[in-house]
Amino acid sequence: MVPIRPLDHLPLMGAGDAAALILKDRVLDYDSLNLRVGLLARWLSDCGFASGDRVASWAAKGELTCLLPLAAPRAGLVHVPINPVLKRAQVQHIMDDSGARAILGTKTRLATLETGDFGADVQAHDEMAVLAALDAMDAADALPPSDADTEQLCAILYTSGSTGRPKGVMLNHRNLWLGAVAVAQYLGLASDDRTLAVLPLSFDYGQNQLLSAWMAGGAVAPLDYLLARDVAKAVARHQITTLAAVPPLWVQLTELDWGDAGQSLRRLTNSGGALTRLLVAQLRRLFPQARLFAMYGITEAFRSTYLDPALIDTHPTSMGKAIPFAEILVVRPDGSLTDDNEQGELVHCGPLVSMGYWRDEGRMAERFRPAPPASKLGGTAVWSGDRLWRDAAGLLHFVGRDDAMIKTSGNRVSPTEIEEAAVASGHVAEACVVGAKDSRLGEAVILFARGSGDDAALRAHLKSQLPNFMQPASIIWLDPFPRNANGKIDRVALSQQAQDQHRGDMA
Repeated sequence: MVPIRPLDHLPLMGAGDAAALILKDRVLDYDSLNLRVGLLARWLSDCGFASGDRVASWAAKGELTCLLPLAAPRAGLVHVPINPVLKRAQVQHIMDDSGARAILGTKTRLATLETGDFGADVQAHDEMAVLAALDAMDAADALPPSDADTEQLCAILYTSGSTGRPKGVMLNHRNLWLGAVAVAQYLGLASDDRTLAVLPLSFDYGQNQLLSAWMAGGAVAPLDYLLARDVAKAVARHQITTLAAVPPLWVQLTELDWGDAGQSLRRLTNSGGALTRLLVAQLRRLFPQARLFAMYGITEAFRSTYLDPALIDTHPTSMGKAIPFAEILVVRPDGSLTDDNEQGELVHCGPLVSMGYWRDEGRMAERFRPAPPASKLGGTAVWSGDRLWRDAAGLLHFVGRDDAMIKTSGNRVSPTEIEEAAVASGHVAEACVVGAKDSRLGEAVILFARGSGDDAALRAHLKSQLPNFMQPASIIWLDPFPRNANGKIDRVALSQQAQDQHRGDMA
């Protein structure tokens, strides 16, 4: 096992004068990063919080949001990052649920909050005022790297709430440290790499952009973008070598004319949804020099699998194999291991498994259970609820979530299979399949699509590729698709729209 340190030791991993954080107005080297983390930790410690108190951030990407994941633990506190696109009611839920003692955010966001939203003991601090306070401090005031227990809680990340109200996942120093080591290792990150952080820092995939880059001694350029073109411009401006995204953003990026803008890219990483064969082909054509990493992860255990980029052309839809420090099993309902080509549930065992859900014993008991008997690592495991199968070469293949499977005409249908067939038609850029209650079928298959709008051509393709029970009862063309806070397609919103429309069609 690799040595595990408190998370706030990350700034010590890079060369002191090497670039660590590329901000809009300046670049922090590793010595400066460590100093600013120490100053912010001192500022937090002077606010009168008790050890283990939660401190939330609600701001766009910048110095404060990049420092807090390290500064809060250095001060003995727990960081609760809130996606900046969330609104008052959602922020109130996260603040109440986490019991956060403070919220640090931009003045405009804080102004949307109302008296009585939080308890009287909750502090609200303007981002610019905090940074100004750090500028006025002396270097001698900085707190040194901590000696925290690596099993100690240091962050609570709230899921996007795609299956209900957001729930907080508790992460300790060990979880985040080993996650950074694992990703830096299998991506082959180095000190001369530059990562463009476009994903929300409240998203485990997004926060790891910072941590894994700093683990390797590289630099991070945080970016909040409005248009996909902004991403391409930033890649060229900063000579980015590593770009991480989710499938909806990759689709938008493949629709751009990149010219020479992407020549600096060495690696592309995908998680938060499966890549389609067509999308893989488009990315490989646009960026032939870049290695493409298809990955699978769950917030409850951070990251589970990745596919060796050497296999992406021959196995474009595979999830690959376990990442370092993870043990991934595919099991039957009784916990026994499945055979090759047999579907089962993904169970994640090992030190990346989080501490569980914050103040939610019911969902804890559902997802966090003893590892199956076949596990070599044992302990508590995450029973993901995701269905997949393993081929003879040991590669894993995603089928769908148990709670997303559509039961129609007595058949269990994977939305992913229909979505991939729709995109492969050439008429669809993005697809999302959901089920709608139907008195005759049980559930009807509803296909949302962004593309040509040619129903006849799409239906003809689907009929040539899929059996009758997989054919959509309705095709609904949308542009754009609704997105959740992490940039993924909002399946909850589409499910409600599908239910409402199908009910009207049946009336």
